[in-house]
Amino acid sequence: MIRQIFTATRLICLIAPFALALSACGVGEASVTSEPAQVAPVTVVTSPARRGEALAVYEGTVNLEAEGEAAVVAKVSGEIAGVLVEEGDPVVAGQVLARLDGDRLQLMLDQALADLNQLKQEYRRNVQLHERGLVSEGAFENLRFELDALDAAYRLASLELAYTEIRAPIAGIVTERMGRVGNIAMVGEPIFRISSPDKLVAYLHVPQKDLYQFEVGQTSRLYLDALPGEEHSARVLRISPSIDAGSGTFRITLEVDSQSQSLRAGMFARVQVVYDVHDDAILVPLEAVLEEDAETAVFVFEDGVAKRRVVGTGLTSDQKVEVLSGLQGSEEIIVVGQAGLKDGTPVTRESPGHQI
Repeated sequence: MIRQIFTATRLICLIAPFALALSACGVGEASVTSEPAQVAPVTVVTSPARRGEALAVYEGTVNLEAEGEAAVVAKVSGEIAGVLVEEGDPVVAGQVLARLDGDRLQLMLDQALADLNQLKQEYRRNVQLHERGLVSEGAFENLRFELDALDAAYRLASLELAYTEIRAPIAGIVTERMGRVGNIAMVGEPIFRISSPDKLVAYLHVPQKDLYQFEVGQTSRLYLDALPGEEHSARVLRISPSIDAGSGTFRITLEVDSQSQSLRAGMFARVQVVYDVHDDAILVPLEAVLEEDAETAVFVFEDGVAKRRVVGTGLTSDQKVEVLSGLQGSEEIIVVGQAGLKDGTPVTRESPGHQI
């Protein structure tokens, strides 16, 4: 009896581990057949690829200048007796701007005229004597040369007296007045500065490596800090044929469209010169383009997933990139949220400008 009980107990001990193992196997089989977890789609913003002009643009800074500009200088020395115009006044060519004290020059002119008249009378008497053979040919020639010299001295004195009226060499606006009544004006000393507002120019200094990208007639755009929100146009008027040895640059002269009365000489501007144009190009936003593993790529929204497209790019301007290969031009490009995407990632699309 005791032996039978021991045998039964031993059998139970042998069977129990197998029962536990079978139970454990049942749990494991249930975990293998469970449903996989769903991946939540990434929210992105898209923008359609577009066709348009792709521009190659050179950017720089310039100051507007009046091409018609002149310094009005004194041609004779003298005290400034009167100033007839002020800064901001419009003037025409030849207009009197100021007058110098001309009393001394007037006296010199009177003396030259008296000497000339006296010699003219003597010359007329000698003409008659010369015709009668009473004056030698040499003496008569000397008298004639002296008469010519006095005539020139008189005309010179008359011209210097006329220079006491300081006149505008060009038409324009008085931008600066340096002379004041009572000051002594010296020969060659600037008294006024005049600028013609009809034609404004800007000088752009460009590195020599970019020399052959520019041609006369190319268009450009100007943006001025003094006139925010406004865009003004200009064109390449001249290209200097020589390179400045000190700076390694050459000078481009831009003719500014100055029909707008708001433009003034001396204004600071940022300029963009368009030196190449590709028509009907596929354009995508600059922020959509990724540089990854030595490749340039964009992500395209297709049927709820992000598709990675390797693209070839061309010109870049105005925050747009020209796509040369990899797109057809009708795709929806992911412009926000693409940085962490992989090819095939589920995405949901928001309208452009939506704050994610």
